[in-house]
Amino acid sequence: MSQNPYRKLSSRRIWQTDWMSLREDKIQLPDGSQGIYTVIERPGAVWIVPLLSDGRLVLIWNYRYTVDKWLWEVPAGSIAPGTTPEEAARRELSEEIGGTASSFKQIATFHTWPGQCTEIGYVFLAHGVTLGEPHREPTEIMEQQLFPINKVLEMARHGDVADGPSALAILMCETYLTGSSIR
Repeated sequence: MSQNPYRKLSSRRIWQTDWMSLREDKIQLPDGSQGIYTVIERPGAVWIVPLLSDGRLVLIWNYRYTVDKWLWEVPAGSIAPGTTPEEAARRELSEEIGGTASSFKQIATFHTWPGQCTEIGYVFLAHGVTLGEPHREPTEIMEQQLFPINKVLEMARHGDVADGPSALAILMCETYLTGSSIR
């Protein structure tokens, strides 16, 4: 297989905001036919699994306008230009739950929606989180709740954490949450 089986013939930006853009590429497929591929370009994003010193995890109950539902999630957000993933994780932890952490461990990276979007997700485990006053954006309608680790893992496994990247972040942290390395 060649490195890139598609050949880009032309590209144009058809829409743009500060946090995303929509690009339309005219492409040639491996069989020689041509088509259009629409790509959502987004900066990276972070998902933070916040672990308190007493061993409980913090989840947020977040209203998502797009799907008109309340969802269990971990704190998350986009990486601003010129910001590292860890800086974004620290900012989001503070904004969404008023949290500070004694340490951050980057657990993994993943593509959030590779069939349509360029965004890369970074998963962090925040150790020794202390809670304070959140500094949420006006669009962030959320509450926070503390849970035992096993309850959160069960919620992620059984679909109660219906935000896919949040469930993935929780499960990617499982060995660190259940192992002796954090106790």
